[in-house]
This record gives sequence, structure tokens and C-alpha cells, in this order.
Amino acid sequence: MFSKRDLIGVCGVIALTAAACTPTVRLEVAPIQIYAKLDADVRVRLDRELQDLLVENPNLF
Repeated sequence: MFSKRDLIGVCGVIALTAAACTPTVRLEVAPIQIYAKLDADVRVRLDRELQDLLVENPNLF
């Protein structure tokens, strides 16, 4: 049949073959360009809402 040496050799070949076939996963993310022109508009809206809230509730602070 097979000797212990042959069995170890076959196991070694199987281990090397399995190690050589490990899959590689790569994740690539394309750069995203965001144009943030919202700052001034958002601030104006919040300022107006805050002023309206203070007019409606003068004892808020």
C-alpha cells in the first residue's frame, strides 16, 4: 500500500496546492467628487428659522 513517507508527501502536495489557490478579493472605490455649495443657503435658512422661533417664543433663552 502506501508508506508513511508517501502519505506525508501527498499531504504536502495537497497543502501546497490548496495554499496556491486561495482567492484574492480586491475592493476598488472610485473617487467621489462632492461640490458643497450648500453652506451659505443652509445657514441663511437656519438663521431665518431661528429668528422666527425667537419672535414666536421670546422667553426661549
